[in-house]
Amino acid sequence: MLLTYYADLILKLPPSETRWSPAGTQTLVSHFPVGVVAAIVPWNFPQTLSAFKYAPALAAGNTVVLKPSPETPLDALLLAEVAHKAGLPAGVFNVLPGATDVGRALVTSPGVDKVSFTGSTSAGREVASTCGRLLKPVMLELGGKSAAVILDDPGLDLTEFAERLFAATLLNSGQTCFASTRILTSRRRYDEVVDFFTAMAQSLNIGDPLDPSTQIGPLVSAAQREKVERYIKQGLADGGTITTGGRRPPHLPDGYFIEPTIFAGLDNRSAVAREEIFGPVLTVIAYDDEDDAIRIANDSEYGLAGTVWSPDHDHAIAVAGRIRSGSVGINHYLPDITAPYGGIKNSGLGQELGLEGLQGLQNIKSIFAV
Repeated sequence: MLLTYYADLILKLPPSETRWSPAGTQTLVSHFPVGVVAAIVPWNFPQTLSAFKYAPALAAGNTVVLKPSPETPLDALLLAEVAHKAGLPAGVFNVLPGATDVGRALVTSPGVDKVSFTGSTSAGREVASTCGRLLKPVMLELGGKSAAVILDDPGLDLTEFAERLFAATLLNSGQTCFASTRILTSRRRYDEVVDFFTAMAQSLNIGDPLDPSTQIGPLVSAAQREKVERYIKQGLADGGTITTGGRRPPHLPDGYFIEPTIFAGLDNRSAVAREEIFGPVLTVIAYDDEDDAIRIANDSEYGLAGTVWSPDHDHAIAVAGRIRSGSVGINHYLPDITAPYGGIKNSGLGQELGLEGLQGLQNIKSIFAV
């Protein structure tokens, strides 16, 4: 779909346009490829996040070097075979598997004209530092710790949004950068919301990711599960209460599984509320009023995404406008390929998707034609 979208979009955009100044002079403004784009992608949605990068880059006339994560190289190699069979000329689309040293080599290579990186904030800082030193353009889509703001509006029935709440909070076993892992609710409804998410987590089918009925699969590695377990211990040490989950499923001894975990009794100062866990762990946090809810939502070093939940659409839109993040979903979360997607603060620099994602992979030249 992304390839078709950008193929159509590039044909609709004029390669250049004429602009006239108030003094009557003429300038030709043209767009041209940046050159070689290094696309460095993570393991959590390898094919989707790769397409976010190579689809607009190829449409804009660039060549691409795709570096997949060491955890997920095989589908990238299959993609290279598909590109070859589709008739792309040699050297236009390249796949370069490897670990961190390969990524560093790509970022520092004088043959790479722009870096497009999706990954952790810590790794993104290193990429940004190197690109800054080299004066090399860079796009960064980094971590997140998004808030799901549940408004205290009349008529709100969370069961009506159950499937969409699951997708916005626990998709891909919580290994999703935009996941709304901080659940903000009014004190009046706190127990009700805790009970809802507890019941939702308990109802989820944990098991084989190849089984269509599975809702929570394993984490990507033993190291990732150990990281999630350290955060769970930290949440307990900070005074939180686990209402469900928090352990390895006893019926699944093989695989890096962890039960969906709901924390209650913590505020926004706790580690599990402030740091990206990248696992199926949600923290329910109480707010006093709407202004307090927005304050808590914005009290984060991240600014990638967020959600607002209410039967009052106009009210939800108004609240979403006050949340400091690159995107906000109303009663759901799903990026739109026609709209820009990216973060602010420690969640990144630049945009992917939409027209903006294509323009970020082009250089601009002005010819003052008089």
